[in-house]
Amino acid sequence: MSKKKKHNLQWLKETLELKEDHNWKSKPGNRIFVAGRGALRFDVPEDWHFEPDEKSFRFLDKKPPNDDARLEASFNLLPPGNWADFPLVPLLRKVVKDDERQPIAPGGIIQLKRQTARIVWTQFKFIDPEEKREAYSRICIGLGSGVQCLITFDYWVDDADRLIPVWDTVMDSLVLGLYIRDPRTGLALPD
Repeated sequence: MSKKKKHNLQWLKETLELKEDHNWKSKPGNRIFVAGRGALRFDVPEDWHFEPDEKSFRFLDKKPPNDDARLEASFNLLPPGNWADFPLVPLLRKVVKDDERQPIAPGGIIQLKRQTARIVWTQFKFIDPEEKREAYSRICIGLGSGVQCLITFDYWVDDADRLIPVWDTVMDSLVLGLYIRDPRTGLALPD
C-alpha cells in the first residue's frame, strides 16, 4: 500500500484595492471573512488574529499564546442532491455527545433559517484539561446552496459577556454559497 503524500499548502495573501462603489458592508469594528470565493462568509472583529490551517480558518482574540478565544471555521462543497431534509439537529446532538472534552451543562439547540441555508448551533460548558478552568464551546453546522460549514467558538466562562456578541455577529452575518465574481466590487454571481 502506498503512503499518502503530505501536502505542504502555502497560503498566499493578496491585497486588492476595493472599487469606490464596492458592495462589501460590515458592522463598524468588524471585517468580512470570505472563503472559497463566497462558499462561506461572515464578519469577525477587525483586530482579531487570523491563522489559516490546512482544512480550516482560525481567528483568535489575541496572538498566541496570549489568546483567550478561538473561532474556527471550515466548509465543504456538497455533491448535487436534495439536502433540504438532511437532519442537522440530530447531527449536532451527536457531535456534542461525542465531544472528547466531556461536555457539562449542554444548552438547547438554536435553529436559524436563511433564504438558502439552514443553520443550527448549540453551546456547552467544559473543564479545560490544561488550565483546569471552565470554558464554553459553541458549535454551528450550516447547510445551504451546496455548502456545509462547521464553526466552533471556544472561550473562557469569565469572558462570556465580552465574547457572546462576537458569536452573535458571526451568526447574524453568516452566508453560504453566495459566490463573488470580483472581490474588488463584492458583487455576487450572477450579478
